[in-house]
Amino acid sequence: MKAYSLVATLLVLLLLPLAAAAQPAIERNSLGMAFVRLPAGEFLMGSEENPAMLAQAYPALPRERFDMLQDEGPIHPVRISKPFWMGQHELTVGQFRRFVDASGYRPESEADGTGGYGWRADYDPASSQRGDAFEGRDRRYSWRNPGFAQNDDHPVTNVTWNDAQALAAWLTKTEGRRYRLPTEAEWEYACRAGTRTRYSSGDDPQSLLKAANTFDADSARHWPRWQDMALKGSDGFPFTAPVGSFAPNAWGLHDMHGNVWEWVADWHEDDYYARSPLVDPQGPDKPADGGVKVRRGGSWHTWAFYARASYRNWNAPDTRYTLVGIRLVRED
Repeated sequence: MKAYSLVATLLVLLLLPLAAAAQPAIERNSLGMAFVRLPAGEFLMGSEENPAMLAQAYPALPRERFDMLQDEGPIHPVRISKPFWMGQHELTVGQFRRFVDASGYRPESEADGTGGYGWRADYDPASSQRGDAFEGRDRRYSWRNPGFAQNDDHPVTNVTWNDAQALAAWLTKTEGRRYRLPTEAEWEYACRAGTRTRYSSGDDPQSLLKAANTFDADSARHWPRWQDMALKGSDGFPFTAPVGSFAPNAWGLHDMHGNVWEWVADWHEDDYYARSPLVDPQGPDKPADGGVKVRRGGSWHTWAFYARASYRNWNAPDTRYTLVGIRLVRED
């Protein structure tokens, strides 16, 4: 495990309030995507909470869920050395459509003939290996149709990591400025926005009701057997919500928790934090077995525990699902 000095840790803590007080600029690109300029800075990445602490905070979850968390530590200081522009919102259906129409790109949910996933009200969960009323892959479902109603202001779903790469490459070529997915470190830095709590809204899961579209009473009506996992309240959205429907974090970013999971650039390894560089970590090299890409932030279907700023999830780069979307970075 890499050792870090007390001086370095204290320096990070001293810098956090300064970074949180910054008032970043906002610009829009050719697709109408808004970007917030985030300052360079330092923060503490990961979580120091042990299984006993988490079990007390999330009593409805079985203890084994907490014992499995091996990849959120060790907590370690990270320095983001340059300012960067972070998408203020998740990529919308309308913005993705404009990209597809202008570029001629065929998203993987259509191009490979296997489709995506979709929610179906009369689908029998007992017949699903996942047991959650989502069916697929099926050609009936794609980014155009996740099985529930969306308009152009909702976050696009059923998009793969490879689709995100194609979008970033096209924007880079079209506009002459580099677009990409955020690194995992950039994502958590942006999500925390100067905080050290579980969520940018605080430690209490109930604080998400005003800050995020996660699993609450509205969603639980479709999944009554998971009622105990739902937040005690209603945010008005059983599925995705139009981007920006909830309060932003201190840096003006919306939906960093909830709505849809967001792809990041990094490959996933459980023990990467133990050897992660201090400055601008890029994630581990691609594993020999092919590996999986990290996704962050939780979704409209996510229990509060999994929407924490430090929680790490992952999927293969060609995964497309009703809960997964995109948020891009633009470099200076």
